[in-house]
Amino acid sequence: MNAVLLAVLVMLALSLLRTHVVISLLIGAVVGGLAGGLSMSQTLAAFNNGITGGASVALSYALLGAFAVAIAKSGLPHALADLAVKKLDSADGKSRLKWGLLGLLALVSIASQNLIPIHIAFIPLLIPPLLYVMARLQLDRRAIACVITFGLVTPYMFLPVGFGEIFLKQILLGNIIKSGMDVSGVNVMDAMAIPAAGMFVGMLIAVFISYRKPRHYSLGKIENAERQRAHHSPKSIATALAAIVLAFAVQLYTDSMIMGALVGFLLFLATGVVKWKDADGVFTEGMKMMAMIGFIMITAQGFAEVVRATGEIKDLVTHSANLFAGSKGAAAFSMLLVGLVITLGIGSSFSTVPIITAIYVPLCIQLGFSPLATVAIIGTAGALGDAGSPASDSTLGPTSGLNIDGQHDHIRDTVIPTFLHYNLPLMVAGWIAAMVL
Repeated sequence: MNAVLLAVLVMLALSLLRTHVVISLLIGAVVGGLAGGLSMSQTLAAFNNGITGGASVALSYALLGAFAVAIAKSGLPHALADLAVKKLDSADGKSRLKWGLLGLLALVSIASQNLIPIHIAFIPLLIPPLLYVMARLQLDRRAIACVITFGLVTPYMFLPVGFGEIFLKQILLGNIIKSGMDVSGVNVMDAMAIPAAGMFVGMLIAVFISYRKPRHYSLGKIENAERQRAHHSPKSIATALAAIVLAFAVQLYTDSMIMGALVGFLLFLATGVVKWKDADGVFTEGMKMMAMIGFIMITAQGFAEVVRATGEIKDLVTHSANLFAGSKGAAAFSMLLVGLVITLGIGSSFSTVPIITAIYVPLCIQLGFSPLATVAIIGTAGALGDAGSPASDSTLGPTSGLNIDGQHDHIRDTVIPTFLHYNLPLMVAGWIAAMVL
């Protein structure tokens, strides 16, 4: 079996058996490296080389956690949540609040990719204080996870603004041009419209069919984890709002989540909303909150580097595509499926596209796919797996906010629901786009 495929299957199988994602990634990397002809020392060297690339991401999430705790200490999130609680008194108010909450989370998630490109930074700030409201509404957190993941993935694969500018224009079109195809006349939104529609259909199924029924959560666990009495004053609320605006502005200016979170945290210290004597405890509490996502992202970088070091990604792509080279439909399906496997393992669609483009473009030309269809195939193949990968920040982000009270399992409540509701419709929609464009 191909080493890349074996590594991904081992990682996914262990994750489904409730093995921690970090351990699953470690074992998957070792198995893949050995199966790919690397020695144990070479496998570990590649893994160690890869994890250095995840250090910046882990530090970003640690500082973001500290910033989120500081905001919680200001009382702002709880003040907003208390306003929502007042709407729970009537049945009509509950219904409006439920759909309003889902709509708000969808809009904020979408804005985090394009309008205010902060990615998952909003999740630990916004979600934990709303868990009490969600529980009172008996909202299934799997639906919330699907809504947030839709907003984290679909905008960058369809709208060429913010992160979409990077993914669609710089990475997708840029690598296709480097591989020898003229896409100067291609409207990338036209190419990705059908795949994006598949994602939208998946979200509608999740919200209105799969997870529409009420689900009960322990209010006591939420109160222990999140609903502690948070005192607030006009000064603390104003400081929190100013810190959020300042942090986002600094992040956009410096293109660094680390600097944005750091400056926001320092503002809380400077104004006295977070006392200097409490700073160490607040910072440590925030780091603990985001520790899991940071370690998983570091380990995923090591896994990806081992997979690349085996040299078998190209073999997987080439053999899979050549197997169905006689049929455009079968070849398109094969290319999408391989993209899904690679992204599930690496956890990043932004990293998958450069890997597969150099092989997919000549194949698409040989099979007679139009430039528009080629963009759709490669763009979809790259995006496949971002939703549904245990190591993707598009699934780790929602879990970090929804599981603060221990009532939301990463694999069973985020990974599996997003995999089923997004990867399957996206496979179908991507194949249709390849055939009709």
